Amino acid sequence: MGGFATTAVPRAMIAPLPGSLAMSVLVLNRSFVAVHVTNVRRALTLLFRQLAEVVHLEEGRFAAHDLDSWRELSALRSAFRTPDQDWVRGVGYDLQAPRVIRLTGCDRVPRQGGLRFNRRNVFARDGNLCQYCGRTFPTSELSLDHVVPSSRGGITSWENIVCACVACNVRKGGRTPHEASMHLIRQPVKPRRSPLLSVKLGNPKYESWRNFVDSAYWTVDLR
Repeated sequence: MGGFATTAVPRAMIAPLPGSLAMSVLVLNRSFVAVHVTNVRRALTLLFRQLAEVVHLEEGRFAAHDLDSWRELSALRSAFRTPDQDWVRGVGYDLQAPRVIRLTGCDRVPRQGGLRFNRRNVFARDGNLCQYCGRTFPTSELSLDHVVPSSRGGITSWENIVCACVACNVRKGGRTPHEASMHLIRQPVKPRRSPLLSVKLGNPKYESWRNFVDSAYWTVDLR
């Protein structure tokens, strides 16, 4: 996000439990409006520099914590860890990875209509599901297909690009689905919000995000 400090948290002060520093963190502005998604490492940097606070749901209400109070709460919760939590090991203590932080000096608001059309978002929109054979593949085994081939005037857009496995893409070639006797699983459309955000909201780890983005028309890209 523009204006973020980039000084890293000293490596001697924290050590990740598997994958914890790469987990996503929702970033709010001072007015509690979602503006960005970052990772745990960068979120901790902001906490260490006193540029942000953790926003945490406690007994049905949101509470704000600076680094010291978050460390105290983490100590109390450490013995009762659940699978949806991630933890970071500090020098002599474990710190629960935050899910939501608030920038105490940022009034930026999310820009509307900025949803990026790219491979990552198309794969997320289609759930890594080949839109012809209906099978799920890792990203490395997927390609993008023009429903109406570009050689036939088809444009590169949300409404004409689908996720396809390599075999189906080769089989279809430069033909339309009808000409190739292939059928789309569903018609491609432009999503209302970031497909990657939708994926995150389907993960119990990020349940708390729904309080800030679930009903919003929010198109900020995930990082």
